[in-house]
Amino acid sequence: MDTTTRAAKIPSFHQTEINWDNLDKTKLYVVGAGMFSGVTVALYPVSVVKTRMQVASGDALRRNALATFKNILKVDGVPGLYRGFPTVIIGAVPTRIIFLTALETTKAASLKLAEPFKLSEPVQAAFANGLAGLSASTCSQAIFVPIDVISQKLMVQGYSGHARYKGGIDVARKVIKADGIRGLYRGFGLSVMTYAPSSAVWWASYGSSQRIIWSALGHWQNKEEAPSQMKIVGVQASGGVIAGAVTSFVTTPIDTIKTRLQVMDNENKPKAGQVVKRLIAEEGWKGLYRGLGPRFFSSSAWGTSMIVCYEYLKRLCAKVEEV
Repeated sequence: MDTTTRAAKIPSFHQTEINWDNLDKTKLYVVGAGMFSGVTVALYPVSVVKTRMQVASGDALRRNALATFKNILKVDGVPGLYRGFPTVIIGAVPTRIIFLTALETTKAASLKLAEPFKLSEPVQAAFANGLAGLSASTCSQAIFVPIDVISQKLMVQGYSGHARYKGGIDVARKVIKADGIRGLYRGFGLSVMTYAPSSAVWWASYGSSQRIIWSALGHWQNKEEAPSQMKIVGVQASGGVIAGAVTSFVTTPIDTIKTRLQVMDNENKPKAGQVVKRLIAEEGWKGLYRGLGPRFFSSSAWGTSMIVCYEYLKRLCAKVEEV
């Protein structure tokens, strides 16, 4: 009698959590690169709208997300919604490999570290996922920040007085000429302060909310009963939406400051404190939350799409093991 089967086929609730050791890494990276690139194509325009709103000045300050979207289409057409996209997609593959590796290895180690403390499932999940998200984001910033600087300059070129460029290479060349390599890491500290806590909050919120939902559905009491694939996707998607809402509210102010710093011309280099003072003077405290709507939508849509794809990818790449 054949005793082997895929881990994802095991009739147990534990198929919703597939550990790093049980994954085919090569398949995960190859299939994942294509899958996440597709999600990036679909959601990239939201990032462009958010960035335009965050650096807006003059009459553009009065535009909401929909008005900003329409203005981009009117002035630049559909290509305007994908400014800086080639740069982002090229950098996305190595960034994702680093991120996912750090995420899963840290999560596995954190779960073992938390075992002796006998924490509740939601708290244990929040701790392990949060620490994993923090570690993964911090490790991937070395590649992500230069890509972010270049893509954001391309997103806002010719808008509200910002310079125009011939492409990503032109941006990199001019930034390095003006500021050296460190110019590509402008806002690095704020990026770490934005994305690392953001990643920690997102993954902690996702891990804990998912377990709370499963508990409400009664699956923590009977872990040998396998939920349907539709129920698994539904719970994971709900967890993604909740995580997106919490994360966007907590981190939008820092993201707004970081974006303004990164897109400013080389001759105008205010400190973060000066940017905050200017924002508050011009718009009050609500200025720190410019682009909150698009950021919430982007965080929720990207996070939900990403987590559903990623969890499916993990089930798809689960190794064959003894039952």
